[in-house]
Amino acid sequence: MRDERTKQRFRSLLLLVAFMPVIAIAASVAAPVHLDRKGDRWAVATLRKMSIEEKIGQMIMPWARIQFMNVESPEYLELREEMRKYHVGGFGVTVFTDGPSLLKSEPLEAAALTNNLQRDSKYPLLFAADFERGLSMRLNGATSFPAAMAFGAAGDKELARQFGSITAQEARAVGIHWNWFPVADVNSNPANPIINTRSFGEDPALVGEMVAAYIGGARSEGMLTTVKHFPGHGDTDTDSHLTLARSNATMERLNRVELVPFRDAIKAGVDSVMTAHITVPAIEPDPNKPASVSSNVITGLLKDQLGFKGLVVTDALDMGALTRVFSGNIAEVSAAEAVAAIQAGNDMVIIPADLDGAYNGLLDAVKRGTISQKRIDDSVLKILRMKASVGLDRSRFVDLSAVDKAIARPSNLTTAQTVADRAVTLARDANKLLPLRIPVAPSSIVAVIFTDNARTSEGARTLARQLRQRVPNATILYVDETNVSFVSSQVLAAVKDATTVIAVAEAVPSARRTVGGQGKGSVDLDQNAAQLLADIVKTAANKTVVAAFGNPYIGTQIPGIGTYVCTFSDTPTSAVSLIRALFGELPIHGRLPVTLPGLAQRGSGLDR
Repeated sequence: MRDERTKQRFRSLLLLVAFMPVIAIAASVAAPVHLDRKGDRWAVATLRKMSIEEKIGQMIMPWARIQFMNVESPEYLELREEMRKYHVGGFGVTVFTDGPSLLKSEPLEAAALTNNLQRDSKYPLLFAADFERGLSMRLNGATSFPAAMAFGAAGDKELARQFGSITAQEARAVGIHWNWFPVADVNSNPANPIINTRSFGEDPALVGEMVAAYIGGARSEGMLTTVKHFPGHGDTDTDSHLTLARSNATMERLNRVELVPFRDAIKAGVDSVMTAHITVPAIEPDPNKPASVSSNVITGLLKDQLGFKGLVVTDALDMGALTRVFSGNIAEVSAAEAVAAIQAGNDMVIIPADLDGAYNGLLDAVKRGTISQKRIDDSVLKILRMKASVGLDRSRFVDLSAVDKAIARPSNLTTAQTVADRAVTLARDANKLLPLRIPVAPSSIVAVIFTDNARTSEGARTLARQLRQRVPNATILYVDETNVSFVSSQVLAAVKDATTVIAVAEAVPSARRTVGGQGKGSVDLDQNAAQLLADIVKTAANKTVVAAFGNPYIGTQIPGIGTYVCTFSDTPTSAVSLIRALFGELPIHGRLPVTLPGLAQRGSGLDR
């Protein structure tokens, strides 16, 4: 009898031990990013145990797309096979797409996926994501922050700090440890097609201040940060997702403008720097060596001159700017990219077009002596230390029952809305149209919403709902590139008869944007849509409010605008703020973080 009781106690103890990791993480909150002595010893000891194949795998990060996955489904088994065959040390977490649209998933699906992958991995995995506007970029229900330029317009670094803190709390709740943000690019070129509102602005000091504040907030809540796109993608006029961009800045200019926020980020303790697929002749004269594969840029400038000691990571290797530099089939190009990137000084390569090619390319380079074992060890030790600094040496799981307590807390939503409210900037109001008076007569307000896709734009739909709540009889017309040719006459007729016209131009940076059915690096309106907007202003300038819902530079191409409002973002929060501002429900105090040629100077803004 006594032996049976002893056996039962032993079984209970085994069960308790088996579940201790999950219980421990369920009871804990993510601590600030910090590498202690125990974590450092774990990193060193783990490195010693790894084979060269396992080390190479730590240095490559492919995508894992969030969706519900049965653990025996082909999709999940493919991810598990990547861990087994290529020993990958982590995944970039994203979602599937439908043309230009992101098919957002759910927070619980993200948390379940990261837990399952952690369970099936020999070593703890590092999960990263591109959460430039918070988790709402990829996940439904998360806190919806406006774009970075809205923070520049609000001009409050405390809001940037809270942005980092909230994003970190929500990311860690679903098992994601590393954000590829903040953007440190100084958007000094109005023609920049891909940075634009992703930047905090055109003033290097303001951008650096916001970047440092975000880093501090994020790291305080246990999230690793990345400053990008080194050495500065702000003064370019080409989308590097599609083709190779070029920065013509002199070294004096780079030191005075582009490098300022990166220095501030390093001083703030940023964990990693992402290198850009752009050529910078002032640093690297070889036109076939983008910054992401240039030792002059990475080793010479970033490490030696700026003194950065953290992790250096490439931008995605599958981007057109880099793939066009190398020749061969997809596997050969991926191998050449990965080898060149590590030789130049990167510690990790992300999103190769062909995982097998990148992995075997690096493995062959080590076996041939092109890349030394020490070079590999140095980078892998950095990666393992990063993992330990966010507690992955102690526990790797998240508590699924806590997700609904961490995501979209009411206080988080209030903070995001506050940013959007304070960002609204009145650049011009020559006819003193604001605030608008709600009319009694039906159909006396006409709103024309220019958008890439009226069906999928959350911001455009929110705008319409908000306007209907205030003016139920308002006429709302959507314009996109598919219908502009046959609605123009209807739009102009409605505008002519209206008492007040609200013309909203939605355009934001997107690597997936299409213009005329073709992929195009542009944040401008479609040519026909831009002409219709110009015709609206020409027909009814003295009763028209033009709202830049995202890209603030759109109005610089339209002569005669009398009233011009900028939100710097097209998120639902920005839509709510715009309508409230137009109707005098919130004060307008935003200041332009960029110069609008021919319209207004940086720092200006009218108060209402």
